[in-house]
Amino acid sequence: MPSWRRKYYDWFSKFYDRFVAMHSSDPGGSLRAYLADQTGLADGGRVLDICTGTGSLLLNLKNKTGTGGMVVGIDFSGGMLSAAGKKTGASPNIYLVRCDAGRLPFREAAFDAVTCTHAFYELKGPSQEACLKEIGRTLKPARPFLMMEHEVPSRPLIRFLFYVRMFSMGSARAFQILKHEQALLLNYFRTAVKMRTPTGNSKIWICENR
Repeated sequence: MPSWRRKYYDWFSKFYDRFVAMHSSDPGGSLRAYLADQTGLADGGRVLDICTGTGSLLLNLKNKTGTGGMVVGIDFSGGMLSAAGKKTGASPNIYLVRCDAGRLPFREAAFDAVTCTHAFYELKGPSQEACLKEIGRTLKPARPFLMMEHEVPSRPLIRFLFYVRMFSMGSARAFQILKHEQALLLNYFRTAVKMRTPTGNSKIWICENR
């Protein structure tokens, strides 16, 4: 991963939560609780949050896995993980790991669920494919990968920022993903079902592992 991208996300960590809240029309963070509800996790479960950013989903996941479970958040940005550490505090059974999403340091079938919120689009093409392969490897068979991303916003300013984000990862690849998300996911998972979130500004793809 180029050092300039890491530095960018280290800097972006200071504004990330506000940016996502504006994009998703979810200032209270209720969508992350909603996503955690869709994981099917139970007490003692193990879950991995890919590109965890500032760790906004981690406490919601811990509420599902209980005191006997394990929640792991990974990110390549030290700035993001520092913000996540402040957010999760000394909460037991939450672990933060700095690594590349395309090279996960975990054994096969280690997790009962894998999540990714508002981050997958920002992975470059080869990194996306490597990440999806790694998710399939580390996720137990027939267990879910849940990806939450923004729908194309209706408000002009937010839509402009959304397209800036898309172009930042390469315009052709970005719009190809927007048009063919399900086909891409079905290359790696048995099923891929799209659901709308309560706010209507985000979507969740629920994919069952092979």
